[in-house]
Amino acid sequence: MKMNQPQSGPAAGLTAAERHAVETLYRAFADHDPNLLDQAVTPDWLDIPPAPGQGPGPEGLKPMVRAFLQAFPDLDVTIEDIFGHDGRVGVRALITGTHSGEWFGIAPTGRPVRLALHEFHHLRNGRISHTWHLEDWFGMLQQVGAWPPSPAAAESVR
Repeated sequence: MKMNQPQSGPAAGLTAAERHAVETLYRAFADHDPNLLDQAVTPDWLDIPPAPGQGPGPEGLKPMVRAFLQAFPDLDVTIEDIFGHDGRVGVRALITGTHSGEWFGIAPTGRPVRLALHEFHHLRNGRISHTWHLEDWFGMLQQVGAWPPSPAAAESVR
């Protein structure tokens, strides 16, 4: 995981524990270790919106992290910005990797992807209790050649 923002600046309003929790959440992906979620989020953590089939709390996200890492085994995360104050944090990050496994039902293409990520977190007792996130999935679909759909695929839904 890379950090493009210094330790001072807009995130200076966070405690060391809060900043550590946020960075650890992204390291769970970048370090390919879903168990790091246990250090980053509360047991009753809410991920909003959840992925299709995602269960509650950190245990519900771990299988999603594993599936994402199978689809993009060279995945890396760069945190571009962290803004925070009083237990509220905004993060702008970039996920990169190579589409080497099935994702969203799309067979591996071998194409590189860059996925913008914007998240807002609430923290409680130094750990993340709520996450609202928005990823550029349409951009990812374009990068792997799955969007717009092929004429044959478009015809099949008519």
